[in-house]
Amino acid sequence: MRSWLFEQWREVARRFGFEEVDAPIVEHAELYMRKAGEEIVDQLYHFELHGRHLALRSEFTPSLARMVMARQGALRFPIRWFSIPQCWRYERMTRGRRREHYQWNMDIWGEADVTAEAELISSVFAALDALGLERGDVRLRLNSRALLEETLRERFLSDRPRAFEPLCVMIDKLDKIGPQAVADQLSDPAGAVALERGAAEEVVDLLSLADISEAARRAPADSPAVAELRRLFELLAAYGIEDRVSFDASIVRGLAYYTGVVFEAYAAEGSARAICGGGRYDRLLPSLGGKAVPAVGFGFGDAVVLDLLADKKKIPELERGLDAVVYAFSEAERPAAIRVATRLREAGRAVEVALGAVRLKRALSDADRAGATEIFMIGPEELARKSCRVRNLATGEEREDPLPE
Repeated sequence: MRSWLFEQWREVARRFGFEEVDAPIVEHAELYMRKAGEEIVDQLYHFELHGRHLALRSEFTPSLARMVMARQGALRFPIRWFSIPQCWRYERMTRGRRREHYQWNMDIWGEADVTAEAELISSVFAALDALGLERGDVRLRLNSRALLEETLRERFLSDRPRAFEPLCVMIDKLDKIGPQAVADQLSDPAGAVALERGAAEEVVDLLSLADISEAARRAPADSPAVAELRRLFELLAAYGIEDRVSFDASIVRGLAYYTGVVFEAYAAEGSARAICGGGRYDRLLPSLGGKAVPAVGFGFGDAVVLDLLADKKKIPELERGLDAVVYAFSEAERPAAIRVATRLREAGRAVEVALGAVRLKRALSDADRAGATEIFMIGPEELARKSCRVRNLATGEEREDPLPE
């Protein structure tokens, strides 16, 4: 089933002009631990080896950033890269949440305009459509970290700009712990944000906005982030997907490196787990010691979408793709059977050789159940005639083919 899912992802990536990349599964732990306070830091599988602090990758974006930084002078931007990495996170396993999972990453580097966000969001829905989900099964909610930052810096954080990133980490927990607990964390005097209680409650109230016009009213005048969001929705209308996307001020994403538009896709009914999520992270390379390059991307996990497909009864029944079975009546005919199978495989056909001492009735049943169209049978008489008997499993008709020399 995973192979089928990966095929759909790869085909969508191909249609959108993306190039596949990969990276080592083991990285220096510092690549992930730079973002203190994030939940993902506590979920790392990390260890010491030969005096080096290493970790299994918990996400792909830091590895991707390292790759871009290493070749920054030689790359021709913008670049469109995709990957299907295996990731590990030590966390409590629940529905749609595994300690080991795969995800489809799509990233555009070197384009600062929201045309990149629109292209990526379109690719998300192209994948959902390719998987057989109905148009209303999944909705994508988006917001802008830049809009939130503009609003909060003007009203609450003007004297402590560094509090914004930990604030985003805290408010990302809104769906898990509720607005009251988020307000408690934001107003904790010993915390990284330490807002007044009234200000903390105003921040939580901002997160309930579901209308861009209302968000614009509370933002600074002539907000660039508001203009960017409105243009993004115009682009999504050109893609024909604006009805599948909505503004939601509570979407902030829990990773500290996001800087602009952020988005998450959810099943319209049921699971509260995001099917995919991503956004813009223009300042990630400077945090790693490189020169700034605008970037935007998303991660689309395998677990939640496969659960959704199962719920919707959209999991396809995949056949083995077997073309033929070759059957030898005894060990005396096995060398000839192997030569027949080899010839068929060289011609590009998927062929199974019946192994061991299997009765013909069982071989015929297994071949039919596996979806094979023909069975090649070689017994003493066929071997004497230097031929094999070929039965069409659908019609029962038979013919004789010469054995390979």
